Amino acid sequence: MNKQLAVPNTSSLASVHRKQMLRRLIRNRWLYLMLLPGLLYFIIFKYIPMYGVLLAFKNYQPFLGFNGSEWVGMKHFERFFGDPLFWMLLRNTFVLAIYNIIFFFPLPIIIALMLNELRVVVYKRLIQTLIYIPHFMSWVVIVSIAYLFFTTEGGLVNEAIVALGGEKIQFLLSPDWFRGFITAEVIWKETGWGTIIFLAALAGVDTQLYEAARMDGANRLRQLWHITLPAIRSTIVILLILRLGNFLDTGFEQIWLMLNSLNREVGEVFDTYVYSTGIAQGMYSYSTAVGLFKSLVGLVLVFGANYLAKRFGEEGIL
Repeated sequence: MNKQLAVPNTSSLASVHRKQMLRRLIRNRWLYLMLLPGLLYFIIFKYIPMYGVLLAFKNYQPFLGFNGSEWVGMKHFERFFGDPLFWMLLRNTFVLAIYNIIFFFPLPIIIALMLNELRVVVYKRLIQTLIYIPHFMSWVVIVSIAYLFFTTEGGLVNEAIVALGGEKIQFLLSPDWFRGFITAEVIWKETGWGTIIFLAALAGVDTQLYEAARMDGANRLRQLWHITLPAIRSTIVILLILRLGNFLDTGFEQIWLMLNSLNREVGEVFDTYVYSTGIAQGMYSYSTAVGLFKSLVGLVLVFGANYLAKRFGEEGIL
């Protein structure tokens, strides 16, 4: 005689599942309460404003309002891609972004590895504090310091060059120096702050691995290569992917303060162009289309980098 299989009651299973979720919510209520401000921030300031992206497909007129403005489809994108300025903006933005990836991104890793090797805790904390300070300065202060040192009229560097028998160099007006200055300012301001995540990852490395490596005769360099770097490799990959998401965000305030009529050819980027066309000239729909294009490029880079990371055995972010 065949035994009849018991069919589970789906309604009772759902009820049990809901009770379990409720118990977890109650048990972790303080954690969820701490999560709430951050969640509200992203909903209010990141997701709700995405409705305004539709402005890129309209010919927005303030007196007609958002809903009353004419729908023009891809007109603003066609105008932007057909503008000779597009290739200049793309070139300038890509060059500055690549400079940041090549010269800035590895530095927090290197500094974190160097700090991790320090054994005198007081000395280590002092260095950390000193290299964190520039992060809390505004770009106005950073650019003012650059002007103080490198301006042709009374700049400390140019005065030193003249004192040594040389001629003054127009550091702040020459297009040849602009990209180097932008990258150097970013490095000086943000390198120390960027070490925090890597130092936290290094703190989680099992010290027994180093003890075993020393017993096997591995020197400090071998320990760094075979233990330390593999331990933080996933952190490096995730931060690189996130960095690529902001690949075209070269920073508005810093570049706007460093721009002038002589270096604009190499300094004008998408962020400054959006400001000058959208705010200064009142071309709201057109500037929204430019900003949307920049965001879409970042999205594609994130998905592409995440796909490659997974192909090479890393976890990625998605």
